[in-house]
Amino acid sequence: MIKYARSFAFNVYMYAAMAVMGLYWAPIAAMTPDGAHRGVRAYCRHVRRSAAWMVGLRSDVRGAVPDGDVMVAAKHQSFFDIIMLCSVLPAPKFIMKKELKYAPVLGWFASRMGCVPVDRGKRGQAIARMLADVERGRARPGQLIIYPQGTRVAPGVELPYKTGSALLYAQLQQVCVPVAVNVGVFWPRLGVLRKPGLAVVEFLEPIPPGLGKDAFVSELRQAVEGRSNALMAEAGWPVPGQVPS
Repeated sequence: MIKYARSFAFNVYMYAAMAVMGLYWAPIAAMTPDGAHRGVRAYCRHVRRSAAWMVGLRSDVRGAVPDGDVMVAAKHQSFFDIIMLCSVLPAPKFIMKKELKYAPVLGWFASRMGCVPVDRGKRGQAIARMLADVERGRARPGQLIIYPQGTRVAPGVELPYKTGSALLYAQLQQVCVPVAVNVGVFWPRLGVLRKPGLAVVEFLEPIPPGLGKDAFVSELRQAVEGRSNALMAEAGWPVPGQVPS
């Protein structure tokens, strides 16, 4: 019962902090080209620290954090892996559901960061527009974060990798940095409870541009799923074929 109470208090605090820090950073984000990224990074780092002292959920980012114009293909298990990525990437951006641009605080900052709102099924148009904006100097180059499985995936659940990630990889002609996580072991995709432990997000060996669709998806899936399973086993999750450390 105490764990649920602490988790509930943390969740309330996290969203309250979003509102307060959003108001503080809004003028800076409006007046400077990197203000939104700086504000989001500050908020996400604050959430990571708060999770550690309020619910005992420590977090660690491993591997070489990319700082150039790259595609980041990440395992997505909960909101916390988004927070961890945005706490370290210098200029993260997403292709997001159109509805999110109307979300208080979140939608406005996402727009200032260069995220592209798009109707379902029209991601190709969004990418074309984003690339054109970068070339014309109207948008900052940065790290485009995508989720190859298209949604949050709970530990132990298997979902296919969508072809959209391969099409995006071919269209961008950029290095792709895979990302493995074990976050869902401690912060589930649904529910209030936040468990103590060590949540890990790990940047893996980059995949160079130029691979064919099938080869890219195979290499990406093998890297992300294999390392995510190892990280979950390290956290005590009973992954088949992995022995917890």
